[in-house]
Parts: sequence; C-alpha cells; structure tokens
Amino acid sequence: MTSKTSSTPATGTSAAAQGSHMWVLTLELPGRTMTTQYGTWTPPADSTRYDVFVALRGHIVAQHPEMANANCVFFSLEPNGL
Repeated sequence: MTSKTSSTPATGTSAAAQGSHMWVLTLELPGRTMTTQYGTWTPPADSTRYDVFVALRGHIVAQHPEMANANCVFFSLEPNGL
C-alpha cells in the first residue's frame, strides 16, 4: 500500500493570515493507496460541518481523481486558535 501526505498551506505565517479552522482529512482505497491532507480555511458564512467536509473531499479528489470512491478514515475540523 502506498501513502500520500500533502497539505494545503496557510497563506501566511501569522495566525491572522491563516483560516479560521484547521482541518485534516484522510482518504483510503483499502489495500491500494491512502492520502492525508491538512490545512487551514475560513468556510463561507453559515456553512455546516458537512458542507466543509464535502468541499474538502472535493478538493482532494480534484488533485487525486483516483480517490473519488475512497473511504474516509479520518476527518477533523477545529477552530484554528489556542
């Protein structure tokens, strides 16, 4: 099995330049391949957690079309602050 890890980097190094939320999403085609991506993003106003999941999954599939039918094995979306 191969594993791919990549990120969607924040647009800057300061917290103000980063998105309002930090996310991690792992997709897997069992026995074949897996990808984990992460980054920060400010979702549109009134977005739901599901809306964000679907948008991020679509973003990954656009980069890796072979993952279109992959299983989601991990998803985290948290406010990007301490």
